[in-house]
Amino acid sequence: MSFLRTMATLAVGFAVAKGIDKFQEMGGGAGLANSLKSASAGGGIGNHVAALMTRMQVPGGGEGLKENVGWLGTKARATGDAAMMGVGGLMAALGGAQWAGSGNARDLLNAMGDGTPPGATMEAHSRLMIRAMVQAAKADGEIDAGERAHIMDVLGDATPEERAFVEAEMDRPVDIDALVAEVGSYQRTAVYAVSVVTANVLNAAEIAYLDRLAAALHLGQAARQRIHKAMRLPQVLS
Repeated sequence: MSFLRTMATLAVGFAVAKGIDKFQEMGGGAGLANSLKSASAGGGIGNHVAALMTRMQVPGGGEGLKENVGWLGTKARATGDAAMMGVGGLMAALGGAQWAGSGNARDLLNAMGDGTPPGATMEAHSRLMIRAMVQAAKADGEIDAGERAHIMDVLGDATPEERAFVEAEMDRPVDIDALVAEVGSYQRTAVYAVSVVTANVLNAAEIAYLDRLAAALHLGQAARQRIHKAMRLPQVLS
């Protein structure tokens, strides 16, 4: 695979964690990875992700994506680095597509499926997103054996290097300052978004983690509210 595909596979896996039966019906991690790969083979990005959402029976379904994708639109940064926020687009598509940037999502899926290896910048960004997701998953304590096994199953056909990276991240202590030290200004929203999707926003410890993360990322209340609303998640802000 690549760290880009590993990131996207983990992101979807966390997004459907509450719908584990649907995940198993798709064939576990291998089936999910295959779905992501096939989703990028021809046609428009809206149809690709919509078809994946419909198959996974994500709340709102594919039609919701087709109606709402592109909220970010021309506001997206016109740089190569803007494509790195594709995971944010993917997560938003799964939880509330208003926040998804169609151009960013297209870049993400194209890079996963057109046979072109992701560049060094995209791979570095993907590792950062993986680190953010895993850290958020540990916000209320260590990942137990069952959760660890589920995460590794989600990875499907990830390479030994990619699996080792995820396992090492699961063994790391939670350290918001160390995480944020690696975050560029254009990555702040994406880091928070993948953390929100991974965390349980009804758990007090994980809410407190998100509060601390947002403060460290210098994300204001309005930005957080927009992300939570777009992802159809409870507003946990005061």
